[in-house]
Amino acid sequence: MNRTPNVIFILADDLGRGMLSCYGQKHFQTPNIDRLSTGGARFTTAYGCSFCAPSRASLLTGMHDCHRGGWTYTRGGIYRRVTDGRMTLDEVSELIHTISLNPERHETFLAQIPRQAGYVTAQIGKLEWGFATTDREVRRHGWDYHYGYYDHVDCHGFYPPYLFENGRQIAIPGNTRADCGKAPERDETSAQREERWDRRGRAVYSQDLFDEKILAFLREHRDRPFFLYHPSQLPHGPIIIPEVHPAVRDNPELTQYEKEYASMVLRLDHTVGLILDEIDRLGIADSTMVVFCSDNGHAVYYRHEGRCSSTRDLRTGIPYDGVETKFYSDRGGDVFDGNDGMAGLKFSNWEGGVRIPFLVRWPGVVEPGRVSDRLIATYDFLPTLADVAGIECPPGKDGVSYMDELRGGSGRGRGAPVIFASGKGPALVTDDGWKLKFVSMPRRNLYQLFHLRGDYREECNCVFEHRLRVEELGRQLLLSCDGNFANGTPAVHQVWYPGLNYRGPECHWDIAP
Repeated sequence: MNRTPNVIFILADDLGRGMLSCYGQKHFQTPNIDRLSTGGARFTTAYGCSFCAPSRASLLTGMHDCHRGGWTYTRGGIYRRVTDGRMTLDEVSELIHTISLNPERHETFLAQIPRQAGYVTAQIGKLEWGFATTDREVRRHGWDYHYGYYDHVDCHGFYPPYLFENGRQIAIPGNTRADCGKAPERDETSAQREERWDRRGRAVYSQDLFDEKILAFLREHRDRPFFLYHPSQLPHGPIIIPEVHPAVRDNPELTQYEKEYASMVLRLDHTVGLILDEIDRLGIADSTMVVFCSDNGHAVYYRHEGRCSSTRDLRTGIPYDGVETKFYSDRGGDVFDGNDGMAGLKFSNWEGGVRIPFLVRWPGVVEPGRVSDRLIATYDFLPTLADVAGIECPPGKDGVSYMDELRGGSGRGRGAPVIFASGKGPALVTDDGWKLKFVSMPRRNLYQLFHLRGDYREECNCVFEHRLRVEELGRQLLLSCDGNFANGTPAVHQVWYPGLNYRGPECHWDIAP
């Protein structure tokens, strides 16, 4: 290889690994994503975070999400004030900057690493983290080009009336709905189904726009090293798709809602295919590293009364408490088994909420068809990218490069636990498969300990049989949380805009008296 490789990083949104055929999906195939698995490495113990904002912050900073001040998020929806004319774009940007992380702090972000090596960088899709961003923030983080959504709430719809391109607000003709064409949250009435398929004001699907910009970027920069980051909205709900995919259209085992959700996964697979075909056509496939993963574990958007529930056991009717009882596909009615047999879903720190698909194809470096059980996290990608680009990793990062594993494996392991937060508290996972969870409850706190290598479903809490191990891992976890387990909960990272109050749903705002 005569030059440093191009790098393409594709981040799915709320994609449980069980939704991919290379991880065992039985109801449909994801042939293009599978090309990354057969042509590269498939990781089996890769971790994101419990939901999108911390996972994206971890990816872009190379830090885990249990540091106080390491990342922040709002409730989202502030850009609706631009849409309805209550504020100007400049006013919203300045308001966001009042609560954002200090742009002058000496932090090195993901895209700045390859830029030091002469790469051109681009981010196309669901931009940044924290539920609202600005042109200034995106540029500060090292992106030469960006196109997509600035607001998380807008990302819940797939027909945006406008997107942002390098700070410019770009209108999308035919998309006239202020809510970006967001669909109803559940498919329980015929009226909701009709609304979901009403195409008035829903002319252009956002993924089509992203595909166009991605292909244009690849063609324009084929002759110089590039780093392209595509954080897709797919398959995050509420479910909406231009058409049901032929692969599932006539499947008698699936409801209409389940077919539509599967079609969103297959639409993402189509994008991966477009990218792989284009780099083949451009003659740069052999010099391009392609990474695919998800921000967090599985989310069930196709709930339907009596068939699928994410909140209670359908066999007994008993609600899950998230501590002693938790979601499993076979108990909650998930026909897809999107969390691949693991416990829990998005927002939890059970394996089904945080363990993610992770695939890397790099011709000439990564052995095709390799399956790796190396422990990795999304925040390990920053130091790995530094190795790929031939740049020294900035000091103080939590991430650990897995370049040695990509080149064939040294058997060393990660050497440090993976750390992640959740609403009930932080957790860690070690190289040898031990998982310790700190659980914060209203009346008491407790630890839970599982050995994942023999207890994949987290059914046997062995905290009392391994007291010394609990003490040791508890000290490590507390240290990782900067001495306060509360830092391992999202609540301490949430910030509020001065002078604004929420009213009603997430996107409604009101000036404070």
